[in-house]
Amino acid sequence: LKDLSIYAPLVARLGISFVFLWFGINQLFDAETFMGYLPDFLLSTGYAKTIVLLNGCFDLLLGTLLAIGLYTRLASLLIMAHLFSITISLGYNDIAARDVGLMIVTFSLFLGGADKWSLDYRREKKKLV
Repeated sequence: LKDLSIYAPLVARLGISFVFLWFGINQLFDAETFMGYLPDFLLSTGYAKTIVLLNGCFDLLLGTLLAIGLYTRLASLLIMAHLFSITISLGYNDIAARDVGLMIVTFSLFLGGADKWSLDYRREKKKLV
């Protein structure tokens, strides 16, 4: 087999984007299900559903940016910060452990930047010509 490592950044980027697209879509269509993940102080505000819907839009936007590889570093940095805030608010549990793993993959996307299948890469390539 040829060296498959060249596909690693693409697979990681699309994998993380799938997770965020899935969560974003599900939050927009079934916000009530996700309200249980909100900290108590947000649930008591009366804006819990609005917060979940806004978070769904945020997840959908960042998932889309990663899927197409546009503003890859910025999107991955924002996702990383978002996952960090979720991990802190949920405390130590199985969901937090999952989110730490996702944060590490997202950090690797931040470090790597644009891969050769991203729009960022194509835009940079055009600038050089």
